Amino acid sequence: MTTPSTPEPAPVPIRVLLPGDQEVVAHLWSRRQVRDGWRYEVGLPTYRNAGDTVEPAEYRVWVRAPDHVRPVDGVSYDAVPTEYLKPSFVEEVLGPRRPSGWVLAKAGGRGPGQGGVVHAVDCEEAPAGAPVLPLERALNVAEQPGVRLCSLCGAAAELDPVLKGFDHGFAET
Repeated sequence: MTTPSTPEPAPVPIRVLLPGDQEVVAHLWSRRQVRDGWRYEVGLPTYRNAGDTVEPAEYRVWVRAPDHVRPVDGVSYDAVPTEYLKPSFVEEVLGPRRPSGWVLAKAGGRGPGQGGVVHAVDCEEAPAGAPVLPLERALNVAEQPGVRLCSLCGAAAELDPVLKGFDHGFAET
């Protein structure tokens, strides 16, 4: 007894941009997420020789999306088989990466030395719309008088070793 094979899903139309500013409607068979974006498997219409005759055929190729494809108006792409990028081993173990950068919640008052709190960008206490500071700028701000590092989001745990040296707390006794 043979096991029935799963039928190949029906392709949907998609516009493919060809070299020389040409455009053709092709079949979209599947799509795959890769590290630098997306690839779409498209079936381009063509012909092939079959002995003394010529018959319609399809040439399948992977193209970069959205660089080489455009949707067809009114077509749903929800049923297209889609392969998402698998997380790396590190991502699986540690979970998703935290957004990079820091923000300063300024204390009241004006002028330098008024203090504030440095937060990670995803901290619940971080002010909305505050400019994101790269590491070097966050360290410079953290060294100003009256500025402290948030312990809720881990800014203190992450930036203190850089400010005070990694061997801080490991002095010989």
